[in-house]
Amino acid sequence: MELTVEVFSMLADATRVRIILALRDAELPVNSLAEIVDKSPASVSQHLAKLRLARIVLTRNEGTRIFYRLANEHASLLVTEAMFQAEHSLSIDPAHHRAAHPATPDVS
Repeated sequence: MELTVEVFSMLADATRVRIILALRDAELPVNSLAEIVDKSPASVSQHLAKLRLARIVLTRNEGTRIFYRLANEHASLLVTEAMFQAEHSLSIDPAHHRAAHPATPDVS
């Protein structure tokens, strides 16, 4: 149970959620992630370090650049489900129920 709570605490930050969503389909370096999530590279690096320690993201070195990717699909699925749950607090008929194929939430 304690590890489960730690996973949720890692996801309890808007910047980290945006990073996870940005990495769901691509492997990216810090500067690209910083642009996507609209934060400084230093801030994104700190969040990535926490996600890496939690084994939510993995790295790959290419020369002097470090690329980040999700370790597996579970963090992305948790974030998506949490966003769908949040939609329920806004509407009794949320958009993901009306769509033939519910879209994965966007980074923004």
